[in-house]
Amino acid sequence: MSEDKITLPKGTIVPNHIAIILDGNRRWARARGLPTLSGHKAGFEAGMKIAKASRGWGVHTFTVWGFSTENWDRSPDEISYLFKLFRKMVSVVEKEAMEDDIRFIHLGREDRLPSELVDYIREVEEKTKNNKSHVFNVALDYGGHDEILRAVRKIVDDKIPSKKINEKLFTSYLDTKDQPYPYIDLFLRTSGEQRTSGFLPWQLNYAEYYWELSNLPDMTPRKLADIILDYSRRRRRFGGNDKVEHLTFDPKITARLELSWWRLSKIPEGVRLRDYAMKHLKEQYSLSKELAKEAAKYFVEAIIEERDEKWEKAEEKMKKFYKLIKGEIKLAFEPKIVASMEVDFNRKMFKKDSMASASEAEDIACKHLAEVYRISFLQATKAAHLRVLAGVEKNLALAGMGEVHWERAEDYLQKYYSALKERVA
Repeated sequence: MSEDKITLPKGTIVPNHIAIILDGNRRWARARGLPTLSGHKAGFEAGMKIAKASRGWGVHTFTVWGFSTENWDRSPDEISYLFKLFRKMVSVVEKEAMEDDIRFIHLGREDRLPSELVDYIREVEEKTKNNKSHVFNVALDYGGHDEILRAVRKIVDDKIPSKKINEKLFTSYLDTKDQPYPYIDLFLRTSGEQRTSGFLPWQLNYAEYYWELSNLPDMTPRKLADIILDYSRRRRRFGGNDKVEHLTFDPKITARLELSWWRLSKIPEGVRLRDYAMKHLKEQYSLSKELAKEAAKYFVEAIIEERDEKWEKAEEKMKKFYKLIKGEIKLAFEPKIVASMEVDFNRKMFKKDSMASASEAEDIACKHLAEVYRISFLQATKAAHLRVLAGVEKNLALAGMGEVHWERAEDYLQKYYSALKERVA
């Protein structure tokens, strides 16, 4: 799918406000033997592409930090070039403002910026002030401490009595005043750096953080779409109670039951496969006996189809299984998507001698857990890794490498279920 036609799955929770620290331009250029300014140009182009894509997905406010109060120690040539890029950024927003109904707003100080740039910023701010569908914030000569100090000075200058100062009033003195979504939902920093560097400290209250390894010039709408999907899967509690109540399984029991699936010979004699599946699912998802019985039917049918490598039929059965599970555990995953992921995971793990397949399977497992349990990729990483380790041991055991591999598989399964329960309970 081309970058300009990327869509988000139905039901995706799109953040109202994305804020991004534009980082990694110079490292990107140095790694390619290019001048620093080439990195800034490539970063500018990438940043404008993802900003435009975000509007198409329904993101209302997009904030970029282009120049901090600490960036003045860079060389005069680099600073001069950056300001030329910033003027171009404002001109692009000006051109797109009528089409996308964008309001342009500058965050930060004005007194140290080039007067010509300040005049142009004010002109575009005035021209777009009545646009309401989107806000594009550009932070230039911005620092978090500086913004708060400026707000405090204004409050003092306005002689506001201390007893009248509250959160609402203080917010009205910040650079993001009068915006419908001043508080950030998703904070993103490129280049793998894991710090906020003082960016919008007041507005970052309860923001979800995402650290992107790619340098800014390598950012694409596809990557941003994946980041929004990761955000959408997170369960934002805002200090309140969680709603998930059907994850009370015992990791040790659940691991032993699953291992018996893998070792069919360990299922007690006289017990039907579907009855055993019902017991397993009842334990893992805390299902009622009636629902577990119905879910077991589809689950067993999917396993049978997978063993015959009839992957499409297996996916259809797994989809029906997840439709039942979704209604019980009250999570907002899409049954078709998670069924496809699970079958794809099993298909990768069927390739017993391929470490590459195991690596691919771990990536799929991570996305599968994130989708089902509404957690981030980072939160799902440990459990996904343990899941694959258990599968590798299973393959070794099935290849006749000894009983010890079944023991290791059970140990990894138990650790997997423990990690999963710790993350989502």
